[in-house]
Amino acid sequence: MVSSMAAIIGAPGECVWYAGAKGAVDSMVIGMCAEVAKEGRRVNAVTPGVIDTDIQPPAGSSASARCCRWAGRDSDEVAEAVLFLLSDAASYVNGANLRVSGALILL
Repeated sequence: MVSSMAAIIGAPGECVWYAGAKGAVDSMVIGMCAEVAKEGRRVNAVTPGVIDTDIQPPAGSSASARCCRWAGRDSDEVAEAVLFLLSDAASYVNGANLRVSGALILL
């Protein structure tokens, strides 16, 4: 599953609705992994920090000034985390929420 650092910081004044939805994802990971672990299935999440996408406020806007900053990384690093969790190297990882958020700075 894909969560967001918004679930951790709450995204006040920006997109609380989005943060709440991603908080639900975090809860689902825990509940679902317990439900399906005995069947040999794994449920994990990756929690990206802010990435330059269309959902983010434009640079220089007041919303952008209050937003967390991504520390020079891009979506490729998030994809690598997803690939790791899907690989055999993570065969004993279940119920994890891997934060790929760089140096998260709250402004």
